[in-house]
Amino acid sequence: MPIYRVTVKNARNANGVRLEKGMSVDVVTNNISNPVVANGGQAVIDAFFRIYGIDIKKAGALTTAYLDAVKIG
Repeated sequence: MPIYRVTVKNARNANGVRLEKGMSVDVVTNNISNPVVANGGQAVIDAFFRIYGIDIKKAGALTTAYLDAVKIG
């Protein structure tokens, strides 16, 4: 099961959600594709909510334009 580190590329403030550049979460997935786009990004949404208590989808940042996913394991 691959592990990805998903990091915010640029600061963003939208819909009452503040994202800072460099915020990151580690996501374990069952598939080998980018977790930001796989399964609607649900693993990434859950990880950001669990770690930071924010809804990254509500901020409109659940795209590869705002998030960088790097396979670390």
